[in-house]
Order: sequence, then C-alpha cells, then structure tokens
Amino acid sequence: MKKYWLVIVLLLIAAPSLSAHVINYELEQMSGNAVFWKYMLIGFQHIIPLGFDHILFITCVFFLNSNIKKVIVQASMFTLAHSITLGLAMYGIIKPPANIIEPLIALSIVFLAIENIVSDKVKPWRLVMVFLFGMVHGMGFAGALSQLGMPQYAFATALISFNVGVELGQLTIILALYFLVAKVFSKQAWYRRGIVIPASMVIALVAAYWTVERIFFVS
Repeated sequence: MKKYWLVIVLLLIAAPSLSAHVINYELEQMSGNAVFWKYMLIGFQHIIPLGFDHILFITCVFFLNSNIKKVIVQASMFTLAHSITLGLAMYGIIKPPANIIEPLIALSIVFLAIENIVSDKVKPWRLVMVFLFGMVHGMGFAGALSQLGMPQYAFATALISFNVGVELGQLTIILALYFLVAKVFSKQAWYRRGIVIPASMVIALVAAYWTVERIFFVS
C-alpha cells in the first residue's frame, strides 16, 4: 500500500501545474504545520462524529469479515480511491454534481449492507467494489471541503492532511468494532444471525431512506 500513497502524494503535489482550482481561506497566515494539524482534525471530524454515512459504510465493510487485517486492507483501498477523486475534484479537474453523488453515497451503503445479508464471506471482487465506492465518497468529501475552504499557499498540505484525518477516523471505527464487537462475539455461532444480519438490515433501511431523501432534496 505504500506505493499507492506515494502516487497520491505525487499527484497532489504536482496537481497545481494542471491549472489548479484553489479556494482562498482565512487561514492564509497559518504555518504549514498548523495547516496540516488543522485539516487532519477536520478530516477526522468529517468521519467522527459528523460522517454518520461514512461510519455506516465502514461498519458494512467490517461486518462481512471481522479479520482486522483484511478489513484494514479494504479500508485502505477505500482511502486510496477517495483520495484520488477528492484531489481531482478539489483541483477542478472534475466537477461532480452533489445531486448525483450524495444519493450514490447512500446507495453504496445499501449495496454493502444487502451483500452482508445475502453473503457470509468476502468475494474476490469486494475490493474492486469498495474501491469504486471510495471514488464516489471522495467526490462527496470534495463538496464538504469546498464549503470549508482551503488555504491557497498550502493547498496540497491541507488536502493530504485531510485524507490522513479521514484514514485515522476510519481506523478508529474499525478498532472500536473489533474490540467491542468482533473480539467478544465473532466466535459465537449466533454472531452472524444475531448481530451481522440484523445490524445490516437496519443500516440498509437507513441508507435507503437517505437515498430517497437525497434524490429529492439535495440540489
């Protein structure tokens, strides 16, 4: 995964030469280090406590396989994917419409939740699916960052640190689920029918409601 992160960093650093679309922000006088920590915190908070939809997405990723190493690999693929589309969107290379992206984010949660119900193990194409959904979520992150604004002089730093914060938020969720749920209950014969399936059904219903709501109310 290290080589993937190197590609992301190089992309974000080189992107200003591609007619970067930047957003001026009142933090222009902050040092580079201050910007890094500021946006890492923003990225973390965008997951915990503000990103309830992203929390449910990671929860769905977790439930189908409680092996923490494999879950982290899937979460890392998700991070890689959303880092790419977030960078492209923030530099103005792509301009995804919120009225399409937001319902798709909710629909991605529905899809994973249903898969958790009908399947009892991770299929080989699960990583591909998580990667594709990650690209959609990255476009959603771009919408949130656009509203917050970013410092022009440290644009790449803010973008990278935001992604670091998002990854830390995801890892926090995974570790919490592992120690509070999987480590305690995953060995039980009733774990899947008593926890995974009911929880996935609730998540699917919530995300389905979001999908309909966002189709009609997100402009």
